[in-house]
Amino acid sequence: MAPLSAEMNELLRQSRIESVAISLREDIGNGDITASLIPADRHGEALVITRVPATIAGQAWVDEVFRQVDPRVQLRWEVKDGEQVEANTVLFTCEGPARSLLTAERAALNWLQTLSGVASRCREFADRVSHTGVKLLDTRKTLPGLRLAEKYAVTCGGCFNHRIGLWDAFLIKENHIAACGSIAAAVSQARQVAPGRPVEVETENMNELQQALDAGADIIMLDEFSLDDMVRAVRTVDGACRLEASGGVNEDTLVTIAETGVDYISIGTLTKDVQATDLSMRLQVDNSPAPG
Repeated sequence: MAPLSAEMNELLRQSRIESVAISLREDIGNGDITASLIPADRHGEALVITRVPATIAGQAWVDEVFRQVDPRVQLRWEVKDGEQVEANTVLFTCEGPARSLLTAERAALNWLQTLSGVASRCREFADRVSHTGVKLLDTRKTLPGLRLAEKYAVTCGGCFNHRIGLWDAFLIKENHIAACGSIAAAVSQARQVAPGRPVEVETENMNELQQALDAGADIIMLDEFSLDDMVRAVRTVDGACRLEASGGVNEDTLVTIAETGVDYISIGTLTKDVQATDLSMRLQVDNSPAPG
């Protein structure tokens, strides 16, 4: 799991508090009427397991759910984010007022199953290309409102973040180039607008690649290049900048693209086509009054 910058950690913290609050508001509304059937003084204990093998991500989101619902709930984690586990592994246990455990259950599991689904998919892809030096990147194709959470989960699965949004790096595409007049003009303008920010140029053929190279791009994206042209691009650039392969990447093409020698492969499916990890919470209620 790659370490996150201080800036990213702070953005994550703020986003986590806000997004968890939204997830609870949409689930609980004016109150959990079903949980109210249980006497308020009932104490409960629960454990959460995964029904399938998985790479875990989302611990802090689960903690935040229970913190916002009821700070009296105590959690004990048996695994860490980024850890690969087998089916039927206990992920965490919790205890506290039974009403609170039940009210928080769905939101907590939704976060954990979604982010673990992202991490598990990323781990699967990363393992396939571990014999190469390529880094697999996510994209901006994320679930609305879950950008930072999903990008965190990507790192738990052994992959890496592309730009977080439109503010932290340049990605100059066909329409930008047309509006600026040329690749060289777009790169030059980018250096003036935000000095020090990474500048990446999307190219569709070897001629555009050479233009981007001559313009001094930091990263050149090879959009829908053939395998032969990817190999040619690696030889042409010869380490002068980084190369990123994009488009047409799937389970069948991933390894052969990685073996061309490109530095990065960006894959939208890491975050947009994810199957949630199957989780289950098992609750036991103590009929004696809750402590305190």
